[in-house]
Amino acid sequence: MKKLAPVEAATALIDGRIKELGDWRGEMLARVRGIIRAADAEVVEEWKWRGVPVWSHGGIICTGETYKQVVKLTFAKGAALADPSGLFNSSLEGNVRRAIDIREGEAVSEGALTELVRAAVGLNLKGKSKAKVGRAKATTDADSLRE
Repeated sequence: MKKLAPVEAATALIDGRIKELGDWRGEMLARVRGIIRAADAEVVEEWKWRGVPVWSHGGIICTGETYKQVVKLTFAKGAALADPSGLFNSSLEGNVRRAIDIREGEAVSEGALTELVRAAVGLNLKGKSKAKVGRAKATTDADSLRE
């Protein structure tokens, strides 16, 4: 049997989780996964922490956990994101993360979730470009000391 690449393996594991759930949670996880993937063509699916779907681009965007009563999307840097639609309804007291708890029968605004995903990617990439600029500046400063 051909060994799957890490991304292919993660995608297959997420597919399996959705099928395994077989109820509204699987349907909701599949729906939000579709929204996330449509929002960012370069999103990478990962499977971490012994069974948590993770979507990344330049860093973690969010995780998709399933519990008995909720499907939880936890945004790694959610506290730094604007949420004009008020999707965040959990983990509001933290300094870094924010989450969206989706209960059975609740609707999720595709447009609002798309905006949140894109904002999270933008924040991740902005952090990466600042890190590169910071390293370049540090190198330049060190070079000037040698002169």
